[in-house]
Amino acid sequence: QVQLVESGGGLVQPGGSLRLSCAASGFTFSFYDMKYYRQAPGKERELVARISSFGVGMDYAESVKGRFTITRDNTKNTVYLQMNNLKPEDSAVYYCSIVIPLRGIYWGQGTQVTVSS
Repeated sequence: QVQLVESGGGLVQPGGSLRLSCAASGFTFSFYDMKYYRQAPGKERELVARISSFGVGMDYAESVKGRFTITRDNTKNTVYLQMNNLKPEDSAVYYCSIVIPLRGIYWGQGTQVTVSS
């Protein structure tokens, strides 16, 4: 079955960096776009970044442009989110996600990112 296993969250000071990883299994990873979402307490889940199936196209939320970079390694079935110059408003639970046509939408378990001094 489809599994998305996330890692890399934690507590970091403002201006710091974190790299999230999402290891995928149960489907042909290189066929599909991958996305990262985040959800802060009391707020709706929002799309943070998207990367195309072969990693040549990326899109970002305006709030993270220039600070976050999404990449993927199709040989390792893993997508990464490099987060630099983190701000307190970046604090949230981060989820990787994939939509597989005719099968549905799948989510990782989420990883907590807390930006605080």
